[in-house]
Parts: sequence; structure tokens; C-alpha cells
Amino acid sequence: MTETGNSLLIAATRALTEAGVPDAARDARRLLSFAVGVEAGRLTLVLPEPVEPDAQAKFRDLIARRVNRQPVSQLIGKRAFYGRDYLVTADVLDPRPETEILVEAALAQPFGHVLDLGTGSGCILLTLLAEMADSRGVGVDISPVAVQVAQTNAQTLELSHRARFMVSDWAAEVEGVFDLVVSNPPYISTREMAELAPEVRDWEPRMALTDESDGLAAYRAIFGSIGPYLAESGRVVVEIGPDQAQDVSQIAQKHGFETLAVIRDLDGRDRVIVAQWIEIPF
Repeated sequence: MTETGNSLLIAATRALTEAGVPDAARDARRLLSFAVGVEAGRLTLVLPEPVEPDAQAKFRDLIARRVNRQPVSQLIGKRAFYGRDYLVTADVLDPRPETEILVEAALAQPFGHVLDLGTGSGCILLTLLAEMADSRGVGVDISPVAVQVAQTNAQTLELSHRARFMVSDWAAEVEGVFDLVVSNPPYISTREMAELAPEVRDWEPRMALTDESDGLAAYRAIFGSIGPYLAESGRVVVEIGPDQAQDVSQIAQKHGFETLAVIRDLDGRDRVIVAQWIEIPF
């Protein structure tokens, strides 16, 4: 039976609401827009019209997967970040608005060469390169599949000539000197994993979320190894959990770094640390 966009949307919103999906009406509209191939801003215009059977089937499948709490970004294959669309798969973290605070902090001072540790989709590195003319950068990830996603995003944004991606366990395979090092590492403790929303806990790559310990292992690895890769006055900008500022600052200090700033997100929670290496290079 051919149904209109309105009837499909009403049924889908009800199903998502019953499944406990936050913002059910918004997600239903985004998925219907994707299924029928209409820009989100034009969806209202076509809602009274019949929806083709193939599009109906596609939409119902998308809703069934969303009821199972699969993230919308994985269902439609992209996520907007800092004004650009990025390919997103189950092999990389879904870019979040909070991470744009890290980007803003990194862009506060000019840089020429940037290293992104745990690059995932590449959204941080590629955004920085797009916003800072003539800069270039390297993104590393321990996941070869994540590196492939980042390379695809670089090609789509026409930044492949300025961005290089490689498989590396943090900086182990990295060569060169950088003005800026950025990272959104796995900072969720094992204890906190159970508290995450199903969209995150069950669908995003676990190794990008947690260190299976206290949530601080990545900072120990980063600050313990990155100093020699930094140019004089080089900065390290990392995203942190809301209760980690003191611990991460202490880790940084232990390895010869000075914390320049702790930046809060829009909810007033500590979100980003900016540090500078104060050890004198040999």
C-alpha cells in the first residue's frame, strides 16, 4: 500500500518514541528525508505526497535499525562537523559538537604542521587544515579501517595533498616536528561505560571510547612520548572527560608540560586542555 510521507512520519515517530529514542520526531524526519532523497529543508513540501514503495521499504528498514539504537549518522553515512559533512561508519567515533571546542582552541594560534593522534574519521585534522590556509598535517590511528575512512574524507574535502594518514600506535611510527598536536583519545573509564547511551556504548568502536581502565592511559602515552616531536612553543590540545582536568594536568606536568588553559563546554564542564612543553630540547 502506498502511504504518504505524513503517515509514514507519524508511525515512525511513534515507534521511535516507544523505543525510548531521544528526539524521535527529529530523527524520523532526517531518516525520511534520506530515504526519499529530498533535502531536509524541503521535506515538509513533499509530506502530503505518496511515497514510492522502494523508498517506503528503505525508510522502514532505517526506522527498525534506529529503534535498535543504531546512530543516525551510521544509518545515513555522514555527520556534520564544523560546517562540513564527514563520512561516518561503525569503525570511527561519531563526531560530536563538544569536539568543536578542541578545534576552536587549536585555531586560536597559527600553526603550520599538525599531528592528530587517534584521528578516527579525520574530522579534527581535516577541519584544522581546511580552516588554516597552507597548513599540513598527519593523522594516525591504530585502526587500519579508521585510517581508510579518514583518507576518504580527505579526498572528499580535496585535502589529500595536505593531509597524510597512517596506522600507528600513538606516535610510535611518526616522524617529524609539529607546531601542534591534537587528540580526542579514549577517556571513558571501564566503570563509566555502562552509563553511556546505547547509541555510543553498543555501536561505536569500543577502543576509541575506553582504555579498559581508569580513562587516563591515553594521556600518559601522549604526554609521555610527544615532547620531542614538538617545535619550540608547540602546543598540545586534547579533549578530556568532565572530571579529568586535574588528573590530566598532573600527567602533563609530570612529563614536562605546562597547562596553559582548561576550556569548558557550553554546559560548563571541563572539556579541553591546552598544554605546552617546557622541557628544553637536546
